[in-house]
Amino acid sequence: MTSRTTTASHIGICVGDLDRSMRFWCQGLGFEPAERFELDDSALAGLAGSLELEPPVSVVSQFVRLGGFGVELLAYAQPGPTGTPSTSRGQLGITHVALHVDDLDDAVARAEAAGGTVLDPTKADLGVQLVFLADPDGTRVELIQR
Repeated sequence: MTSRTTTASHIGICVGDLDRSMRFWCQGLGFEPAERFELDDSALAGLAGSLELEPPVSVVSQFVRLGGFGVELLAYAQPGPTGTPSTSRGQLGITHVALHVDDLDDAVARAEAAGGTVLDPTKADLGVQLVFLADPDGTRVELIQR
């Protein structure tokens, strides 16, 4: 018998400033705060290895949820975050998070007011209205009008 995935859990996003990211994801995009875990490898053996990091590791894992979809915001105190998010949907790996919205203009205005940046060249009508935003750290979020 083969094993199958039965339900999706969440996507994780490393963030530079948890408060700023919470404002974007909750006030800007309508997610609700959920579980929060303050994790430290001095108390949790194997944490550093499970996160593919060298110790010491100290991180806040803050979940936000919208319906059944979860985003885990990972705010590292130690080591600090590094790198940059994908800036092209042609780059290997996860390139964006996509959300359906009822009113694209309203959703964009709320996201911008909460720290998001519209990526103007991405506004398109491809049979559906869509636009890409960058969250406060540059992670791409696609908004698609239903």
